[in-house]
Amino acid sequence: MLYIGSFSKMGKTTVKTLHYYDRIGLLRPEAVDRSTGYRLYTTRQLVELHRIQSLRQAGLSVDEVAAVFDGAGIRGILERRQAEVARELREREERLARIAFILDNEDKEFFMDYQVTIKDIPSCIVYTKELTVPDYTAYFEVIPAIGRAVRSANPDLKCADPEYCFITYLDGEYKEKDISIQYNEAVTSYGTEVDGIYFHETNPVSVASIMHKGPYADLPQAYAFVLDWVEKNGYRIVESPRESYIDGIWNQSEEADWLTEVQVPIEKK
Repeated sequence: MLYIGSFSKMGKTTVKTLHYYDRIGLLRPEAVDRSTGYRLYTTRQLVELHRIQSLRQAGLSVDEVAAVFDGAGIRGILERRQAEVARELREREERLARIAFILDNEDKEFFMDYQVTIKDIPSCIVYTKELTVPDYTAYFEVIPAIGRAVRSANPDLKCADPEYCFITYLDGEYKEKDISIQYNEAVTSYGTEVDGIYFHETNPVSVASIMHKGPYADLPQAYAFVLDWVEKNGYRIVESPRESYIDGIWNQSEEADWLTEVQVPIEKK
């Protein structure tokens, strides 16, 4: 028989841990000295302790180890833990990739202006119109006109809270003239369709998001930055990028204060 101090040294564990295992019934002492109350263990129990330590070092919780000792199927428990570790490893690899991207770009001209985050955009009801504009300055005329047409046909229609409007480009390449776009505005319900404007529900999507503050003419810098981030962090683009307009000519007098969010729908490669 071994007193608990000697047993803890041989098993390379603490007396406190052995007390805990005794209290929860995971590893009880072989006997207790009646005169002193000291716990007594046998060398056979070193094998039991070793098995507990092996499962704990594999990442199983004490409750899971106790379940195994009570006869639960060890394969199922280990496979679940294996999946959890694999997920944690992927998350750590993603963090390493993001750290590497920041370190590689910290000395570039526009680095301090841009940060990329991943967001989950839920589905929403939008009214949509597809059209071709002569150039980007035409947005200031055509977008308010779309809003007026919708409000005229749907005076009780409410915008989503928070407001969410965005444009996607339909040409498949960058163009400065005769640009085909799809304009979308999130609303709380379906409405009457008018003037080529229709209602539908978007699909939920994960996006790489970047905030651009300043004139629309400088947006290519934001696109270059976020697309580089997508590639170097192991993602692929699954839909056309979105431009979501947060602040603009309607509430800011200076172009330097305009705020646009570029959202690039992505999935892991």
